[in-house]
Amino acid sequence: MRTIFVHILVLAFLTLSSCMDKPDQKTTPLLMKNKAVVYQVFTRLFGNTNTTNKPWGTIEENGVGKFADFTLKALSEIKKLGVTHIWYTGVPHHAVIADYSAYGISNDDPDVVKGRAGSPYAVRDYYNVNPDLALDPAKRLEEFKELIERTHRAGLKVIIDIVPNHVARGYEGLTNPEGIEDFGAADDTSKEYDINNNFYYIPGQAFKVPEWQDGYLPLGGRENTLADSKFEENPAKWTGNGSRLAQPHFNDWYETVKINYGVRPDGTKDFEELPEEYRQKDYREHYKFWKDKELPDSWHKFKDITQYWLSFGVDGFRFDMAEMVPVEFWSYLNSNIKMTNPDAFLLAEVYNPGLYRDYIQKGKMDYLYDKVELYDSIKHIMKGYGWTDHIPVVQRGMADIEHHMLHFLENHDEQRIASPDFVGNAQLGKPAMVVSATISTSPTMIYFGQEVGEPGAEDAGFGKPTRTSIFDYIGVPHHQRWLNNKKYDGGQLSDEEKHLRDFYKRLLNFTINSEALMGQYQEIHFYNKGNTEGYDHRVLSYVRWTNNEKIIVLTNFDEYKSYSFELKIPEDIIASWQLKSGTYPLTEELYQEINVNMVVTNGQGKIQLDLAPLQSYIFKVDE
Repeated sequence: MRTIFVHILVLAFLTLSSCMDKPDQKTTPLLMKNKAVVYQVFTRLFGNTNTTNKPWGTIEENGVGKFADFTLKALSEIKKLGVTHIWYTGVPHHAVIADYSAYGISNDDPDVVKGRAGSPYAVRDYYNVNPDLALDPAKRLEEFKELIERTHRAGLKVIIDIVPNHVARGYEGLTNPEGIEDFGAADDTSKEYDINNNFYYIPGQAFKVPEWQDGYLPLGGRENTLADSKFEENPAKWTGNGSRLAQPHFNDWYETVKINYGVRPDGTKDFEELPEEYRQKDYREHYKFWKDKELPDSWHKFKDITQYWLSFGVDGFRFDMAEMVPVEFWSYLNSNIKMTNPDAFLLAEVYNPGLYRDYIQKGKMDYLYDKVELYDSIKHIMKGYGWTDHIPVVQRGMADIEHHMLHFLENHDEQRIASPDFVGNAQLGKPAMVVSATISTSPTMIYFGQEVGEPGAEDAGFGKPTRTSIFDYIGVPHHQRWLNNKKYDGGQLSDEEKHLRDFYKRLLNFTINSEALMGQYQEIHFYNKGNTEGYDHRVLSYVRWTNNEKIIVLTNFDEYKSYSFELKIPEDIIASWQLKSGTYPLTEELYQEINVNMVVTNGQGKIQLDLAPLQSYIFKVDE
């Protein structure tokens, strides 16, 4: 009861503060262009048609997708979904258990690999790609280049992962360009820290494999000559999440080692900090600032890595756990990237709202995950205990950076919407998706299979269901029904799954073509909550507009309750839209299934509406 009481008090305060000072609710975007939509795809799972799904199954037992599975037909269908960018997750060569020694690749030790297919965030060679993904592992780089070319021909841009905070314990570059040394090759391992060491060390202590817990055994206990609870590393290195123990905990990122960027063990910095005024300066000025300075070796190594992939035609990067790396490094790296490709798409994983503006303004990130603010708020509403009242408050707090906060409902780290641990029904994602995709000028991201209601129910091995596994070889059943034996036509989908994908297709295509979604925003939720009978905290409404397009968004998060009310458009919005008294037809942009008018009298707009459970409307005002 105490928790409920506090929640009510907080909502009351947020509601009051949101209703004050209305002009601040309006935002003007930084970039006047159409919205971007990112399709995140787990590359090794996309084209896998194998349905065995044996826990801890080998690549032979459970199968694996390939670069070649992304045919022009497949990419064309993704493009038609309303996608502008595709994020190929798990491309750089990371630790795997499959034996590629015939190709000169040493075997990875299961004691420092999570799962059988390995974590895509334990990169072991930044100048090559995962051999699992190639039809011919000897030609894996050539096959990836061909994928980039096909993706561009399909009208999509390519994003891949860069993981600057850590690398695999067994890092080994086999195809480094001339003059490029491996991470740690020149380190002084007698020191815990040196500005030009790539790693932090624990001198005098050898690495020890964690003590396995909760019945866990590498590879599920299946026999492997390297699975002996030993891994040779002397002296031990700090672990990727910052653990300074020679024997990290089972829940540490024990398969990785932390990169040193010139931050001493006491947290002080061995490089010049970026002056405050550089928040307002563009990437060219940031590039000039760092150009002639002596910098830690790791900075140069990651600059060389990103330049290498840009030369392949990669259009952007998703940076893993960016907040664990100093913001000055990002200023250096991103300004170098932008000097090569000013249009590069730079997306970062940052979860601390207190750091958002530093990483956007000083670090020159284009986009950050809007996880802690919008995603978490929407998730609570979907699960039934959150109120829509909180969403306008979140948007108001983000007003100065809203364009930079990428929106999503699923990704590889989050639970699938259809998982029982989330809401157990993909249909409950519809109103949330409308809000996520239309409330701001920011890009939208969906995760492959989300559009057909994938629940992530498979026990793949490492980790538990609710998220599609990123550690093991597995098939993705709902997605495989769309795959339809690589016809990419949805031929095996149920009617419900087809309708869900159609919803996503309609919504995403609207967003990338709507001028208003790159224009002004104002919530009308609190105005209607205070002035409209029958309107409550399970409904949300707001408006978006430019001089040429005016839209009204209304959505019902309730799974069971219908609403009937007269939605009101406040006087200040009608004045901004320069609408005179009269009747204005509204075009519903998702399904065109309703004919309704807005009547403007005495400077206020009124729309009589019936709103079914989980229903959303996107109305365009016809002048």
